[in-house]
Amino acid sequence: MEKNLLKLIKKEKKHTNTLILAHTYQTPDVLDIADITGDSFALSKAAAGTGHPRVIMCGVRFMAETVKILSPEKDVILPAPEASCPMAEQINPERVYAFKKENPDAAVVCYVNTTAELKAAADVCVTSSSAVRILSRLKEKTILFIPDKNLGAYVKTKFPEKNFIFWEGCCPVHDALTEEMVLDAKKGHPGAAFAFHPECREDILKHADMTGSTSEIIDFIKKSEKPVVVGTERGVADYLSLEYPDKV
Repeated sequence: MEKNLLKLIKKEKKHTNTLILAHTYQTPDVLDIADITGDSFALSKAAAGTGHPRVIMCGVRFMAETVKILSPEKDVILPAPEASCPMAEQINPERVYAFKKENPDAAVVCYVNTTAELKAAADVCVTSSSAVRILSRLKEKTILFIPDKNLGAYVKTKFPEKNFIFWEGCCPVHDALTEEMVLDAKKGHPGAAFAFHPECREDILKHADMTGSTSEIIDFIKKSEKPVVVGTERGVADYLSLEYPDKV
């Protein structure tokens, strides 16, 4: 980032007592100016624990909404109002209300990567790192897991006794990864560890040495002595290359 612009941002940030949050998917110049970086729910929790009255969320709309839900007293600004996550808007809340009416004994589990309206229609909201723990506490045997069928399929493997229902929702970035890409990466990087996000498909995850959320992938790489092939959004690799320049 240009030095004068960087200086101006820091001055304005101090003058207005503004906290800048940046998701790890952001570009290196945005990550550099942020006060806190991380995955979406971690950022929301971190913001709630500060005294800043004003928050800038460098991410997509559902992330800014989550910050506002946890910190309703704060002014939350989304610099790019049109920024959206394709998966977040794949399910219509009215469809969920209709399902609940027809299936009163089922639980609707909603992934955090969704609109506030969809979260309101669900019984419980989970992150990729908390989904298994929260599902273990649900008494319901039938689970509608929305919107990500891939994350849902991963969670399902932990609960063979439950009946999972999925709709046609997914993250287009993670769903675009193919097994052929993984096998090519194995050939190109012999001895490397494979860290994949559970939003990837089942045929991808079977090759993973670890499967976890963005923050869990980062923690895994911190401790790994091997090169790591990262199966998630490109921005995570950019972030890691800045934080750990000596790692591959």
